[in-house]
Amino acid sequence: MTINHFEDLEIWQDARELCKDIKIVTDGELFSRDFKFRDQIRSSSGSVMDCIAEGFERDGSKEFIQFLSIAKGSCGEARSQSYRAYDYDYIDQVQLDDLLDKTRRLSGKIGNFIQYLKGSGYKGSKYK
Repeated sequence: MTINHFEDLEIWQDARELCKDIKIVTDGELFSRDFKFRDQIRSSSGSVMDCIAEGFERDGSKEFIQFLSIAKGSCGEARSQSYRAYDYDYIDQVQLDDLLDKTRRLSGKIGNFIQYLKGSGYKGSKYK
């Protein structure tokens, strides 16, 4: 199966869902008043989907892998910030568990995709 658009990638779709979930929890009254932290966690979750898209659009597997690595790092950042949001009482245990589950699963999928690309021998259209 050939993927022609980054929007078709499951990891990008999952990252988009994470971004929407972060937006919802950061709209909460206490969280929304902590502008710097609110913007920081929104930025890290947005970076996950944006790096996947940017890497895909580069048309080279080495660059794509590099951007996927950055996306994976941003996913970890969003997970760490989720703990902080819980510690600050901005989110409850259920919200924390949901965000931790989503970020862990997404990080794992990104890591698996990186390994797949490394082993596939595909160089990308940039190198044809």
